[in-house]
Amino acid sequence: MWTDERVDELKILWDEGVSTMEIGRRLGMSKNAIIGKAHRIGLKPRRASKRMKSARVIRLAGQGCQWPSGDPLDAEFSFCGKPCTQGKSYCEDHYAQAYIPNSNRREVKARAS
Repeated sequence: MWTDERVDELKILWDEGVSTMEIGRRLGMSKNAIIGKAHRIGLKPRRASKRMKSARVIRLAGQGCQWPSGDPLDAEFSFCGKPCTQGKSYCEDHYAQAYIPNSNRREVKARAS
């Protein structure tokens, strides 16, 4: 339940920029309870956490290799674009990097153990 002390703590943590999940953990409540209470008492809306990355949709032109190149947040981010191995999403080089043949999986798994 919301006591005056909990509401005061919510206000302090909210103003400090503590995440709603962390506020909930500290107060023993769910993230949704924190968000709901903040809205009901009129706390200033906050921007998304700095840790969150903005999502953007990237349309792939043609049937080129879909291997990503660079940081998705950078303007220079792109995809390989070379012709794909037939029936696959990647070019021959990137396909070799992405997939381990069934015959080699046991060997790779054994080395990892």
